[in-house]
Amino acid sequence: MRRILTFISLAILTQTASAEKSWPYASSEPIKIIVTFTPGGAPDILARVLAEHWQKDHNNQVIVENKPGAGGNIGTELATKSNPNGHTLLIGTVGTLTINPYLYKNISYDAHKDLEPITFLASTPNVLVLNKNVPADDAKSLIDLAKAQPNQMSYSSSGIGTSIHLSGELFQQLTKTKIQHIPYKGRAQAMPDLLGGRVQMSFDNLTSAMPLIKSGDLKAIGVTSLQRSPHAPDIPTLSESGVPGLKNFQVTSWFSLMGPAGMKQEDILKIAMETKRVLSLPEVKLRLSSMGLEANPQGPEALKRLIQSDSKRWSKLIEETGINAE
Repeated sequence: MRRILTFISLAILTQTASAEKSWPYASSEPIKIIVTFTPGGAPDILARVLAEHWQKDHNNQVIVENKPGAGGNIGTELATKSNPNGHTLLIGTVGTLTINPYLYKNISYDAHKDLEPITFLASTPNVLVLNKNVPADDAKSLIDLAKAQPNQMSYSSSGIGTSIHLSGELFQQLTKTKIQHIPYKGRAQAMPDLLGGRVQMSFDNLTSAMPLIKSGDLKAIGVTSLQRSPHAPDIPTLSESGVPGLKNFQVTSWFSLMGPAGMKQEDILKIAMETKRVLSLPEVKLRLSSMGLEANPQGPEALKRLIQSDSKRWSKLIEETGINAE
């Protein structure tokens, strides 16, 4: 009898330990990661990297759900209305978290109150790319061309309020050019028109643009970071172009992991730790690095500070340019 009781006790302890190790906790409910843009871009890549490892390492079903539209607002709103039990997560972007709240007058959620910051994921500069037939090979010749044809050239973006959109607005403000903005539902819809010449330029994520730059289908004019990217050292920065207005031009696209407001602090920290573990794996770091993504998981507090500082920056630009999404 004593042996039976001992066996039962050991079994209970084993099950308890197993439940404590499971993530986010012992549950058969799938984990869902909402991506607010179409497949193929940096947010989608990051979500699928996390999903692959979480599913493999913890036997949890992990689903990546792409919900594009309205500059990321559709997917973000869906996340804010989800159960805050740690099973619905969101890939937040600089656009959805620090631009859209000031760009959309009738936004249906408060990005600062209805979401919980979990951890910073990664960042990448944008890169100014041109259709290969545009007769410009550097920033100065492009600006001269745009000034000679006010409102005749156009640039595409993956949606109003994205960092790609705001990069274009900042570029126009600093270079005193007038270039039409053509927003699309996502990068997958925008790229064919850029490649076909119906749109002349775009500020694409370096991560997404590199294959087309390497193939010669797009011309790279300059990256939007202050230093050249180690993943594309041959592409100059816009700040080194010699154009006075672009001397300190800097825009970084960054991506984060968010959850619905009301999540338990223990779940937030557990998910942040699991995210850091995955992004620190050598094979993951190499994979992301090859695509121009710098992984740097920092936890909720650092992410909160970043959201606050970028919100101040972009709200000022939006007010000065008078742009809005309505």
